[in-house]
Amino acid sequence: MIGFGPKQNGNNPTNGHNGNGKLHLIDLHQVVKTFETQAGQFAALRGVDLHVDEGEFVSIIGKSGSGKSTLINMITGIDRPTSGEVWVGGAAVQDLTEGQAAVWRGRTIGIVFQFFQLLPTLTAIENVTLPMDFHRTRSLAERHERAMHLLEMVSMAGQAYELPSALSGGQQQSVAIARALANDPPLLAADEPTGNLDSRAADGIFRLFERLVDSGKTILVVTHDNDLAKRARRTIVLADGEIVNGG
Repeated sequence: MIGFGPKQNGNNPTNGHNGNGKLHLIDLHQVVKTFETQAGQFAALRGVDLHVDEGEFVSIIGKSGSGKSTLINMITGIDRPTSGEVWVGGAAVQDLTEGQAAVWRGRTIGIVFQFFQLLPTLTAIENVTLPMDFHRTRSLAERHERAMHLLEMVSMAGQAYELPSALSGGQQQSVAIARALANDPPLLAADEPTGNLDSRAADGIFRLFERLVDSGKTILVVTHDNDLAKRARRTIVLADGEIVNGG
């Protein structure tokens, strides 16, 4: 069985500790990811080392094809490394089965996508309760109460019973963030969350991220907008599958 508890010093070549003696929330060691293409083998990540502590707000920038989304996919367990180690929340992500990864992801990471991915036939509040329904956390009454609390937090309580088609892009992304927080994960990972939003809506999403970090969440966000990236407390720059700054 693969354990989800804190890793022991001998399990990870980096020992997984920051300067304060605490475990890193995210700990990548020599992560390589290659893909087979018609033109041959393509290396999306080339020996990446990365450590992120609890409560950090980290942005990831780089040109198209630099490996940003691949890096996020490694951290969230959506994809697995060709070689190297990915530790998140004390779990060796590369060793988890699909079933174990689903359980681990549900309680460790909230994922926010560029295209929102709200279920169109469900209301905003039903979309937010969905992760709690799937993982059977809390009673039915508690799920509804928490979902409404999260919608209030993202200023969407007034649209709780609206379908996604009735909401603007910024409103849909706010609901998607509330959904990502449903099971109170310590980490929020967002891949181009403002890519389909206008500047005003994008600013609102980053202000929400800033409030979440102030409340103790760890946020990792991929963005193509350098001005928004500067609002994070640390910026990682990727180029050709390697971290060239901020790692």
